Amino acid sequence: MDLFWMPAQLAVLAKVVDLNGFSAAARALAVPKAAVSRAISDLERTLGTAVLTRTTRRLALTEAGRIVYPHARRLVEEADAARSQIARLLSPPAGPLRVAADSALGRVLLAPLVPRFLESFPDIPLEVDLTGEVGASWDVAIRTGASDLPDHGQRLLGSPPAILCATPAYLQRRGMPASPEELRGHDLLTPEDEPPEYRLLLTHGAQRAELRLTSRLAVDDPAVLHAATAAGLGIGLLPEFMCRQGLATGRLKPVLPQWKLPQGLRLQAVFPARLAADPRVLRFVDFLAANVVPALAHAAA
Repeated sequence: MDLFWMPAQLAVLAKVVDLNGFSAAARALAVPKAAVSRAISDLERTLGTAVLTRTTRRLALTEAGRIVYPHARRLVEEADAARSQIARLLSPPAGPLRVAADSALGRVLLAPLVPRFLESFPDIPLEVDLTGEVGASWDVAIRTGASDLPDHGQRLLGSPPAILCATPAYLQRRGMPASPEELRGHDLLTPEDEPPEYRLLLTHGAQRAELRLTSRLAVDDPAVLHAATAAGLGIGLLPEFMCRQGLATGRLKPVLPQWKLPQGLRLQAVFPARLAADPRVLRFVDFLAANVVPALAHAAA
């Protein structure tokens, strides 16, 4: 039972030291002064040594008290942080949840989900920006790859299927590859990988092809890869959802469609660490995690 009560006794010690007195601590804690004195006495009995030296005029930590006090202070800080987070949970922040994504991700993946989220959570208004300008003014950002933003949390939403594709003009000029090996004779536009070569793995049933290719363009931004592919600069390795419109209109053609590529791109929801317990952020990110993955699976079907 001594150990059960010890955290409360440590909290009282921190309050006594911070306010430099038993009476001030009692007023801050809204308890009788005798209760504060008893808590300190019980703590000293539990520890087996004094933590304070006190006279009518002076209060000071003993050597043991100087060891214990930093732990007591951290305990109070953690308790205050927990109370603050619970308060935010019980009293959700006012105003819309601000969501940002680049135009490709937003148009194909985020935009169809926004009406469904608003229908499911009518008490959480959204402010959506699809310009790709993700800054400190936004609460949740949808990004590809891991976030390198300081003081931010992130959650994996899913990995879209990837395809090889090119413009009809490029394929007419350079020819359509009939096998993975024939990719060696083409200009490849790929995600960034360890230089100097890109490792490409393809499977077709029980067949497996692993190639190391020199990329004409290697970049970790799928929007740049898509733009280069649409400009006819080569065969692009892209997330399927970014090519959907081009494939439907004939501006892009699939390359080696019978061969499957591993899922490499990772979609992340990124948010400031201070909003990790914000119920609006939690609900929105949970909703994305539950609905983006089925959308990606549907795309691969």
